Amino acid sequence: MIRSMTAFAAAERATEGGTLAAELRAVNHRFLELGVRLPDELRVLEPALRERVVARVSRGKLDLTLRLRAPEGTGALQLNPRVVAQLSELALDLSSRMPNLRTGLTDLLQFPGVLQSKGVDMEALQAEALALLDAVLDQFVAAREREGGKLVAAILERVDGIAALAAEVRTLIPQIRAGQRQKLEARLADVAQNMEPGRLEQELVLWLQKLDVDEELDRLDSHVKEIRRIFTQKEPQGRRLDFLLQEFNREANTLGSKSVDIRTTNIAVELKVLIDQIREQAQNIE
Repeated sequence: MIRSMTAFAAAERATEGGTLAAELRAVNHRFLELGVRLPDELRVLEPALRERVVARVSRGKLDLTLRLRAPEGTGALQLNPRVVAQLSELALDLSSRMPNLRTGLTDLLQFPGVLQSKGVDMEALQAEALALLDAVLDQFVAAREREGGKLVAAILERVDGIAALAAEVRTLIPQIRAGQRQKLEARLADVAQNMEPGRLEQELVLWLQKLDVDEELDRLDSHVKEIRRIFTQKEPQGRRLDFLLQEFNREANTLGSKSVDIRTTNIAVELKVLIDQIREQAQNIE
């Protein structure tokens, strides 16, 4: 299933240790880059959280945020004596150096680790956090797949356009070759009498070979088949699609450089427009 790299998912659940909330958002990126923000109580879970995300996502710049809102009610929170003792020692040391230094109670309580949940089963809280992440990941992947389906539809519409343009060039080639042959014969008519027997035909063959685009058209057809095939694969195909678009662009450039007819020149331009439109869409595919 083709997935978009852009997605957002969020969920929350009530636990004995408070209300857990998780958000996962992503934008397109060449590789996988994951940023994680956690409350102090859950920092120990970061390796496990990263492992879960990496197992299901291969590309994109992701931001994962977990929040813990303490349960309502008196006595739900208590001071962490170890952290308070450390802060007290630091305050005594600083007071002799900076007598005018003042710290408010609100500032003190906001210091990480000063407040802690009272009587919370940390193992249970961590298990809830992991389960919440799994639920958010399910939503996240589903959102990526829905958006990916829209991207595929948009890309395949343009791929069909490329295939139609390549077919149109094939129908024009016999006319263009015949017309170019007549033009060249007319130009060489004045000097034909001084040429060796068969020389004119050789010159015509060499010149028409330079205009031969059958190979480029065959490769375009092959690329069209391949791009349709990769959209049937389950694995992420964004990097392969990037490479394939480079090949598409190469064939379009060659068609343009070999063109001696305004019709094929215009078709080469239309091909490049379609390829650029596909590239814009493909940049967001995982």
